[in-house]
Amino acid sequence: MRIDDISETRNIARELARKYSTMTHEELNVLENILEPMRFAKGQMILKEGEVCKNIYYIEQGLIRQFYFKKGKQITEHLGEDHTIFMCIESLFKEEPTSLQVEALEPTIIYAIPKFRLEQVALHNVNIQILYRKILEESLITSQIHADLVRFETAQDRYKRFCKLCPQVILRAPLVYIASYLQMTPETLSRVRSSTLLE
Repeated sequence: MRIDDISETRNIARELARKYSTMTHEELNVLENILEPMRFAKGQMILKEGEVCKNIYYIEQGLIRQFYFKKGKQITEHLGEDHTIFMCIESLFKEEPTSLQVEALEPTIIYAIPKFRLEQVALHNVNIQILYRKILEESLITSQIHADLVRFETAQDRYKRFCKLCPQVILRAPLVYIASYLQMTPETLSRVRSSTLLE
C-alpha cells in the first residue's frame, strides 16, 4: 500500500465513522487497519457468480451494478454510487457462492470491509458494533425500498421516486440498467422519461 493510500484509508475510516457511528481515536485506528482499498476499471467485474462474498464494500468513488441472470436475461438488482455500501448479503452471511455479479460501470474506488475481521474487532469495540449494525440496517432498508417501489408504484411513480432517491445514478447509469432495476422495458422507461420532462 502506498503512502497516499494509507492517508486516504484514514480519511475513509473517518467518513464511515461520521456516517454510521462516532468513534474514539483508537477505534478509528482499528477500523482503518481492516479497510482494503480496491480499484476497478470501467467494465471490470468486482464479484462473479459462484464466488463467495466475504466483504462489505464501501464505494468511495464510482458506480456499480449488482445483477443476476434469469432465463438468459440480465436483471439489475442494485445500482450503487459514491459514498454508499453494497454487499451480496445472502452469500456474505451463509458463506455460500453467490448468484449475483457486481460490475464497475465507471472507474471505481472501493474499500472492502472483510466481514470476518469486522466481526472480530466489533467484539471489543462498541462503536464498531454500532457501525456494523447501522450498515446492515441501511442495506436492508435499501432492499425494502426497492421491493416496495416495484411492487406498489406505477412505472411513472417508480421513475420519479428513483430520481429523488438517486439523482446521480439517473444521470450516470445506462438507461438499460435503470429500466431493469425499475422492472420496466427500456421503451417504457423512455416514454416515462419523456412524459416526466413535459410535466
